[in-house]
Amino acid sequence: MSELSIATNHPFFRGHASKRQAILDAAKRTFVRDGVAAASIDAVAAEAGVSRQTVYNQIGDKERLFAAVVEDITARSSAQLFAVLGSFPDKPEDLHAELVTFARHLITRCICDDDGHALANLIRNEAHRYPELFTAWKEYGPGKTWPAISARFAQLAYGGYLDLEDPTLAARQFMALIQADIPHDRPCGTRPSEEEVSRAARNAVTTFLRAFGPRQSYPASVEDVAQKRLDRLRNPASD
Repeated sequence: MSELSIATNHPFFRGHASKRQAILDAAKRTFVRDGVAAASIDAVAAEAGVSRQTVYNQIGDKERLFAAVVEDITARSSAQLFAVLGSFPDKPEDLHAELVTFARHLITRCICDDDGHALANLIRNEAHRYPELFTAWKEYGPGKTWPAISARFAQLAYGGYLDLEDPTLAARQFMALIQADIPHDRPCGTRPSEEEVSRAARNAVTTFLRAFGPRQSYPASVEDVAQKRLDRLRNPASD
């Protein structure tokens, strides 16, 4: 074990990290509940159970605290999304059912979890006041990982499971559809019911496949569908 590993595993450093995370979590709840303009360092300190000076020592003033909260949320949201991508159907036997499962995972673990709800709330209410802080969301948060979903839709199209020309557009519309039936005005800390999640996922996938499903009876020979797509690309005048 390296000296650095030993040092960072020391109780002092673990306690420091734990206290910092407690402050960030408290600040997230305070900013979502009160809004950034109305929130105060005193309110965050009270929520975290620490002193006002501890907040300043650990992170800094309110502007720095807000930036740290956004970075913390986006980093965790990005990691969660990549974990959920493992459930994306690469070679589906039942495309509708497997996309519904994937959509349910996105809703419960990325969109409607505490971080997802807080991030959506902050973007909706604070982005116009603090646009520079949300470059973090674009640089390494979920805003950067949506292309990973687009790439997976492109693979399904190449395999003949979908009929689409623009995977990025398809990914954006899929994400919009799965959020369409989820109530966004719920209090912080509450989540949609299992019934609401299932209904939103089913409705989204059904609508999505009506737009981007294969244009022939399914299942069909993957090779035949792929060959027809290649023929259309080579000879668009034949369409």
